[in-house]
Amino acid sequence: MRKLLPLIGTPSGSHPGGRSAMTCRFRCGDACFHEVPNTSSNEYVGDVIAGALSRRSMMRAAAVVTVAAAGAGAVGVAQAPQAGAVPAGTVPADAAAEAARRKHKGARGLRFAPVAPNTTDAVTVPEGYRQNVVIRWGEPILRGAPAFDPEKQTAKAQAGQFGYNCDFLALLPLPGERNRQLLVANHEYTDEVLMFRGYDAANPTREQAEIAWAAHGLSAVVVEGDRKTGKLTPVPRHQLNRRVTATTEFRLTGPAAGSDLVKTSADPTGTKVLGTLNNCAGGTTPWGTTLHGEENFNQYFANSSRATDKRYGIGTGASERKWERFDKRFDVAQEPNEVHRFGYVVELDPYDPTSTPRKHTALGRFKHEGATVRLTADGRPVVYTGDDERFDYFYKFVGSKRMRHGSSRAVREHNLSLLDEGTLYVAKLTGDSPAIEIDGTGKLPDDGEFDGSGEWIPLATATADGAVSHVDGMSAEEVFVFTRLAGDKVGATKMDRPEDIEPNPVTGKVYVALTNNSNRGVGSNAKADEANPRNANKHGHVLELTERWNRPESTRFAWSLFLVAGDPDDPATYFAGFPKEGVSPISCPDNVAFDPYGNLWISTDGAQLGSHDGLFGVATRGERRGELKQFLTVPKGAETCGPIIQDRRVLVAVQHPGEIDGASVEKPASTWPDGPGKYVRPAVVAVWRADGCDIGV
Repeated sequence: MRKLLPLIGTPSGSHPGGRSAMTCRFRCGDACFHEVPNTSSNEYVGDVIAGALSRRSMMRAAAVVTVAAAGAGAVGVAQAPQAGAVPAGTVPADAAAEAARRKHKGARGLRFAPVAPNTTDAVTVPEGYRQNVVIRWGEPILRGAPAFDPEKQTAKAQAGQFGYNCDFLALLPLPGERNRQLLVANHEYTDEVLMFRGYDAANPTREQAEIAWAAHGLSAVVVEGDRKTGKLTPVPRHQLNRRVTATTEFRLTGPAAGSDLVKTSADPTGTKVLGTLNNCAGGTTPWGTTLHGEENFNQYFANSSRATDKRYGIGTGASERKWERFDKRFDVAQEPNEVHRFGYVVELDPYDPTSTPRKHTALGRFKHEGATVRLTADGRPVVYTGDDERFDYFYKFVGSKRMRHGSSRAVREHNLSLLDEGTLYVAKLTGDSPAIEIDGTGKLPDDGEFDGSGEWIPLATATADGAVSHVDGMSAEEVFVFTRLAGDKVGATKMDRPEDIEPNPVTGKVYVALTNNSNRGVGSNAKADEANPRNANKHGHVLELTERWNRPESTRFAWSLFLVAGDPDDPATYFAGFPKEGVSPISCPDNVAFDPYGNLWISTDGAQLGSHDGLFGVATRGERRGELKQFLTVPKGAETCGPIIQDRRVLVAVQHPGEIDGASVEKPASTWPDGPGKYVRPAVVAVWRADGCDIGV
C-alpha cells in the first residue's frame, strides 16, 4: 500500500512542521520561533508516553513483517535498524495471506485505493473518485457583491464575497430546500503577499488593511448538490448567505463579560467586540449553531510590555500586518484591554443572518484550535477544545443548563446561553508506570503496558449569579481571561500543540490531534533520549481518551496512544497495533472528523515526509483498528483543513495554496485552482465516487 517518494521537495528543517516561512509569518506570527510561552515546570506528556512508544514498537516487532523503504528510503526520516523484526522469508504462509487480505480490502468506509504520497500541484483523489471546486476566495455570495477582480479589489466588495484561507467547514441541513445545504466556513488569516500585487510589507496601505479585515471571519453560503453526482455549487444571494468579518459586532457573554479586564475606550461596558480573528477549527452544536475557535489572535496586536501578554505570545514591537497604524485597538500600548477580547470560542446562529454572534468567555481564553460538543445523558453540553501551542494544554467545559428542543425564538435564545454557565476544566495525564521506567530509551517498563489515567482539574465555575474560581490566587474573571496561567498554577500536563479534539459519535471515545513539537529536548525544555527516534516530535501523534463510564461529564479518564505519526518504517511510529507495512505515511495531524462508521479522518498541516499535506482515514475499532489510508493530497504549499465526511461526499478546505517561500502575486508557486495566469485562491473542494455509491464501501 505504501509508496514513499524519493528525496524530493523535503521541507526545510528550519521551519517547524514543514511549513514555509511565509506560512509561519502570516498564519501564526512565527509562533514556533518565539520563546516558548509556557515556562512552568508542569510535567510534559512527551515524557509520559516516550517509553510507551518504544516498548509498544518492540512488542509488535515480533509479530509484524517490517518492510524497509525502497530506493532512497523514508523521506525526511533517518533509517533506523529494524530491531526484533522477523527475517524475510520466515513469515508463515497464513500470516502473509492475512497481510495481503488486509491490504486490499479495508474497514467499511475506508475501502478505497489509497493515494500515494506525491507533490502534484492539484487535489489528488483515489481512483474512481471525482471532485469539484465548490467555492473560491472572492466569489460573491451576498446581494450586490461584484464579481471577483483581484486587481480592483475593495473592502466593500470583499465584505460580500467568500473570505480568504478557509479552514473549518460545516454543512447544515436546509429543510424544505431539496438538494441544498448551508455551508459555514472559517477564514483563518490573510496572506497579503499573495493577495496584493506589489505588496510592501513595511508599508501596507489602509485599503489593504481594510480588505484584509473583510477577508477574515466567517462565511455562510447555501450550496446546491447535483442530483447525479456529488458536485456542489454555491447559491449566490440566498437569504441565509452571510459574511462575518473583523469589523462585525459581537456580543461578549459569560463570566468575564463586563469585567474591568475587557472594557475599552470604545466599549466601556465590556460587552461589545468588533470582529473575530484567526478562526481555525470549530464544531457544530446539537441545537443547530456553529462554533469557531479564535486561535493565533496574538499576532495582530503590537507594542505589549506585560507578562500576561508574553504568556500568550504577544509581541513587544510592531505586528506583521501593522494594523495598529490604522486602528488603535490593535496597539496594546493604547488599548491594553482590546487583546483580552480575543482568543475565545465564537458561536454563530447560521439560520438567522441578522443575529449577533457571541464570544463565550466561560470556555476560557487561549489559542482555541476548535470546539466540539457532546451532550450528557441529561442534555447538558460538554465542549472539548485544545490550545494550539507548544507545551500547552487541552480543556473541556461542562455546562450546567440543559438543551431544549424546538425551533421557537425562546428555545433558540435559551440554547444560545448554554455555554455561559458551567465549569471549565484542564487535563492532567499520568502514566501507569514509575517515572524512572519511562526514560525515553525504549526500555520496556515492568508492567509491559503503555496507557495511563487522567483527571480533569476544575479551574472555575460560572453560574447565573456569578462565578467562582478554583485556582488559588486568581479570581474567576482572571481564570477566564488568563486561562493559560490558571492551567500553569494547577499543574496541567504540557502537550505537543493540542489542536482538534473530537468525541467519536459512535463509541464516545475522544481523540486529540497533537500536531508536533520540534522543541522537545531543546535547551531547558523537556528532554528526550537519543535512543528514541522521536527526539524532536516533528511528526505529532493522536491520543485516545475514554471518559470514566463513558460519561462526558466525568472528571476521570483513561488514555492511550492511538497513533504516532511519521514514516511507518521508523520504529518510533505506531498505528494502534495495526501492521505498519499496511498503512500510509502521515505527518502532523491537525483537524479530525468522523464518518458514519466511526472511522477517524485526519487532515494534516506541515507534513515532513516530502509529500504534500492530505486527508487520511483510520479505523478506530475492530480487527482493522489502526489501518490508516490516505484519501487525498492538496496542491503545492497548501494545508488540508475542515474535513466533512458524509455518506456520499467528502469536503475539504484547501488553505494557503502556493504559500511557498519567495512566492508572490508576480511569482506564484502554484497554479491551483484556475491555472496559469490566474491568482492562486484558497477554496473548498468536494469529492465523491464516480459511480454515485457511498464513500469507502
